[in-house]
Amino acid sequence: MEQLALFTEAGQSNGLPEHLLAYKAGLFSKIESDALLEKFIRETPWKQTTQKLWDKEYLTPRLTCWYGETDRIAGTLPWTTELQAIRAIVEPLAGIKYNSVLLNYYRDGNDSVAWHSDKESIMGSQPVIASVSFGQVRSFDIRCKSNHKEHYSIRLEHGSFLLMKSGLQEHWEHRIAKSTQAMKARVNLTFRLVL
Repeated sequence: MEQLALFTEAGQSNGLPEHLLAYKAGLFSKIESDALLEKFIRETPWKQTTQKLWDKEYLTPRLTCWYGETDRIAGTLPWTTELQAIRAIVEPLAGIKYNSVLLNYYRDGNDSVAWHSDKESIMGSQPVIASVSFGQVRSFDIRCKSNHKEHYSIRLEHGSFLLMKSGLQEHWEHRIAKSTQAMKARVNLTFRLVL
């Protein structure tokens, strides 16, 4: 596996847990990233889902779309040429063969994802998730489940790669918070191995 550059100093927290996360800025050039962002926004059949919380349904504050091996994973769309090309780049970095990818479209600073862990049983008990970001820089916050005072932030830059390693989902939560500042569009891809 290629050694990933550890966290850049541009706005990243000190002391990030290297055994749980790896970050690489500029995995894709600005030209590639600009083109992919525009293509994903324009051509992806985005959906806004609902979530149930305390017996009330809420619209999810972002748009999503799920791609994968349609013969094995119900509800996914078939891989596009662009998604297959990105998968071929991230798999050697992650050391995992992925069979699905979830796309999230954050339209502006009002779009977000609340504190959570990706611990769905369909991904096994210790999933390794590869994340690629295009567009607006947003802070990816993590906090320890047993001690919320232990927390860190990573600025996910245009064209960057983040690897969430084994153990992160079990003991930590993550989020993309809403922002009061004006934010442009961001598309994030999370590659997953569904068992």
